[in-house]
Amino acid sequence: MDMISLLLLLAVLGWFWFDSLGALELARNAGKEACLAANVQFLDDTVATIAMALARDKSGRRVLRRTYRFEFSETGNTRLEGRLILSGDKIESVTMEPYHILP
Repeated sequence: MDMISLLLLLAVLGWFWFDSLGALELARNAGKEACLAANVQFLDDTVATIAMALARDKSGRRVLRRTYRFEFSETGNTRLEGRLILSGDKIESVTMEPYHILP
């Protein structure tokens, strides 16, 4: 492998790493906001990547489609799962397991 190929590979890996950090922060904030809107607790203040694939966004561009999971609780005694999907840098969907609405 020549020097230019190696530098190109390192540049692509660096871009992917920084892009993944930005997407992770966006997903964490989206999970936190969804829990706040639903009046439930966002547990562990984190999300985890569970899937990643190339996809096309609404305008037809190729983007990374990432799926994240997070946990939340309505009472503090249970752990329920939520999922959110990022298409590029846009929130595509947020879903949460059914939970009891407390008075």
